[in-house]
This record gives sequence, C-alpha cells and structure tokens, in this order.
Amino acid sequence: MATGAPSASSNPDIPRHVAIIMDGNGRWATARHLPRVAGHSRGVETVRTVIEASIAAGVEYLSLFAFSSENWKRPPDEVSMLMRLFVNSLQKEIDGLLSNGVRLRIVGQIETFEPRIRALIARAQEQSADNTRLNLTVCASYGGRWDIVQAAQRMAADRVRAGRPAGDGEPPGEREFASYLSMAFAPDPDLLIRTGGERRISNFLIWQLAYAELFFTDALWPDFQREEFAAALEWYAQRERRFGRTSEQIRRVG
Repeated sequence: MATGAPSASSNPDIPRHVAIIMDGNGRWATARHLPRVAGHSRGVETVRTVIEASIAAGVEYLSLFAFSSENWKRPPDEVSMLMRLFVNSLQKEIDGLLSNGVRLRIVGQIETFEPRIRALIARAQEQSADNTRLNLTVCASYGGRWDIVQAAQRMAADRVRAGRPAGDGEPPGEREFASYLSMAFAPDPDLLIRTGGERRISNFLIWQLAYAELFFTDALWPDFQREEFAAALEWYAQRERRFGRTSEQIRRVG
C-alpha cells in the first residue's frame, strides 16, 4: 500500500497518516530532577492524549517511534526499565484501545524481545485486529535501514522461489518493493512530527517519509498535548503538497 504517492483523504486538510518521533522524555525528567523513568512514564500519558486527539481529528493512521534499534545501546538499566514500561503499557492500555476502536500493530525486530513481550504483542494485536476507528502502529526495535534491508531480502527470496532470480525478467519496481516493507499495510505518512527540538528523522521510516511534511517542535514529548497536536495539524493544512508538480498544476486539478 505504501507507494510514495499521496494518500487519499476525504478532507485534504487532515493528514490521513501521522507519524511521530516521541523525543524528550529523559530531558523532561532531568529538568525536574526526576529519574528518567518518570519522563518515560509521563510520555505514556501523552501517547494516550495524542491517540484521543487523532481520533477526534479524523486521522486514520498514527505511527509512533517508541524504541529504535539503536536504543539497545543505551545503559542496560535504562533499557531494562523501558522494557518493563513497554510490558506495563501493553497490559494496561489494551482495554482503552479496544473500547476506542483502535487497531494496534507493533512493527520492528520483534524477535529481539524476550518471549513474554512477544506473547503480549501477539495477544494485543489479535484482540484489536477487527477495530477500524484508528490504526495505531508502535515501532519498537525498529530502524529504517533495517526495514529496507529486510524488505530487499524477503523480496529476493520470494523471487527465487518463484523462479525469478535477479537479472532474469522484469526488474522490481517501487510498488513491488514497498509491499515488503514492515508497514506495507499503511499509506505513506503525510505528516511527521518530531518533538524535543531535534531536526532529523533518526532512521525512522526513511523510505516512507519521502514526501511527508516535516513538523519540528521544541516541546518535549511529555509536554506535547492537544494544543500542540492541533497546531501541527493546522500547520499541515497550510502546506501545498505538490509531489513534483507545479503550483499551477495543483490549482488546475483542485
């Protein structure tokens, strides 16, 4: 489904797919002389707020960068704390997601998690599989380069099994390749939000963000509330999305 083309929406001023890099939990806690876990715990509350705001605004897909493949390099005690928080969130938040009609998917290198976490992930995804009000994707142990590599490997393996090795027959195109990405079930993001003051995408959805509008805010993730989310959507609504065309072409079509 992710092809690099603009996603269709009944209201072009509302992004169909919003992706968020949730940055600043640790700095939020440090500024208040609190342990870093306090920032991450507060960040979970912000996730709940943004999910509710997304539903209210009519966003169809919400993707959150929760834990990158590089985050495994953090101090062991912080990684262990993040894993415990992940488990607690899966256990405590699933009922609220179900009652709000949210479908949950976890994408990334799931095999890197311990068996208990993998079981919780599978159960949460199965429980919410029929929900359609909001498609929530949590990217955990995820990296954009890993995503591209695994897609290329799986596509090559399928071509060999089908008797279509490299160099034999029609070369793969973007649409075929994109179907192997971990988020092939979703349209490409229309809007990327990054909190915490950094201005980079940090190996997040690097194929899928090719045409996304990029909104950066200095607000730390625990401070990113409904007002900040509304401001990001308002900013998006003012953008002219041309996808390689001229402004004159856009006006003629629209």
